[in-house]
Amino acid sequence: MAFGQVVGDSIRGLHPAYFALVMATGIVSIATALEGWTAVSVGLMWIAIVAYVGLVILNLLRVVFYSENFVRDLRIPNRTFGFFTFVAGTGVLGARLVIDDHIGIALALLAVTAGTWLLLGYVLPPLAFTVVGGIPRLERADGTWFLWVVATQSVAVLAAAIQPHAENWRSELALFAVVCWAVGIFLYMAVALFVALRVFLYHPKPGQLGGAYWIAMGATAITVVAGANIGVMVEAPILDVTRTTIEAVSLFFWAFGTWLIPPLVFAGYWRHVTHRIPLRYDVSFWSIVFPLGMYGVGCRQLGTVNQMPLLTAIGQVEVWVAVVAWVLTFAGFLGKVTGWSKTAALGHRSRLG
Repeated sequence: MAFGQVVGDSIRGLHPAYFALVMATGIVSIATALEGWTAVSVGLMWIAIVAYVGLVILNLLRVVFYSENFVRDLRIPNRTFGFFTFVAGTGVLGARLVIDDHIGIALALLAVTAGTWLLLGYVLPPLAFTVVGGIPRLERADGTWFLWVVATQSVAVLAAAIQPHAENWRSELALFAVVCWAVGIFLYMAVALFVALRVFLYHPKPGQLGGAYWIAMGATAITVVAGANIGVMVEAPILDVTRTTIEAVSLFFWAFGTWLIPPLVFAGYWRHVTHRIPLRYDVSFWSIVFPLGMYGVGCRQLGTVNQMPLLTAIGQVEVWVAVVAWVLTFAGFLGKVTGWSKTAALGHRSRLG
């Protein structure tokens, strides 16, 4: 197989949820920055930047040369919501850049993530429900649908992170962050209802319970982080009437997200141990790393803002878990990329022979 064909096939089959790599790497970079691991955090930040730029280029090439595959993904239920990873990845990367005071770039990324969030938020859900096929509408709901919530809250996270640095737009950014946070709350409740009904009515098979269901926990964690970021914004009128509610709801979502961890771990055991489904790398693994990192950041920030040392300690331990998960997943990713390279090299040699 020729090198060009391998590259073409990779671009053609590129999963729309691959920006989850940026989401996961960006949040682990933020987590390690909060712990003071500067060298690790900066290294992860640059990996996230390179991955983001590379994925943007690959997706643009896919739109130009394989538009039919790109459009088809918009109408495949378990891929449709994967496009929200671009929104979330942009938001998380922007939040990481704010830590290093790259406010101008972060503002540009906020414009990108807010614009695409509005566009995709009104386009993707109707597509997921109206696509013609043999699968009942409710059975299409799975863990990837929580990416809609994650994308919404990523906009709130970035807006709240920028707000203290934008003297001329503090009130507007505060309002925007609170609005996105509130919309994310309602979306979580709606998506959770659909997914719960799907699980209880259609009983997903082991092969269908992949890493994407961890996004349900990741959505609670990023809701906590958004709420914590809003809580430490510079004073604005909207905060006078919402701060107490946001703090209370954030604690509720932290509790629910914590409760979700054991069932998700059990689902993984049931899938890979009980039913012996091989544990091989795929893009959904980044959907496990992201919640782990976001949960650690959420615990740490919630504990710091509300002076709860136990939550801060849990967050510090969780950072180690997230880093180990990231390293293992990244190793799997490199193994897959290496496999593509070997396939191309063998194809090139056979053609020369």
